[in-house]
Amino acid sequence: MPVFDATTLLLFLEPDARAPLDPATNKPVTDAKARIDQLVDTLEKRRETIVIPTPALSEVLVHAGEAGPEYLEILNTTRCFRIEPFDQRAAVELATMTREALREGDLRAGTQATRAKLKFDRQIIAIARTQSQTTIHSDDEDISTLGEPLGLEVIPVHALPVPPEDAQRRLELEPDEES
Repeated sequence: MPVFDATTLLLFLEPDARAPLDPATNKPVTDAKARIDQLVDTLEKRRETIVIPTPALSEVLVHAGEAGPEYLEILNTTRCFRIEPFDQRAAVELATMTREALREGDLRAGTQATRAKLKFDRQIIAIARTQSQTTIHSDDEDISTLGEPLGLEVIPVHALPVPPEDAQRRLELEPDEES
């Protein structure tokens, strides 16, 4: 079961969401929505569950406006999604992570995040860990910086494969070099 953070969840729910930048090109990731849709379809076919941490959900809902109820409907009625709260176990996990960062003398653990963002990111990671998850789909560099030392694989959108039909369509649209 993978975990989706706000960046990935928004790309799934919002057709017009802005794609993150591809570090190789410094341009928006091509076919970002299609990549996420293919990931969800693949996971659903495998009968895997996608964990949505409540802090990530709240980040998406802050900007959802009138689409908020529709987003909740999708998440609550689609079999492959499971919304997980920041509960007592996650609070203990977060306290442990924060205590370790303080012991090492770097509360921000190498990030430039504000304290508020750091708390949200660590809550997402704590929920993933208490749910025994090892993969977070995220384009948030801070999630990577915080999660990878804890054994979490953080997968950005640009690392997801382009759906076959989109790759084929793009080949057909490329200009012929002989023209």
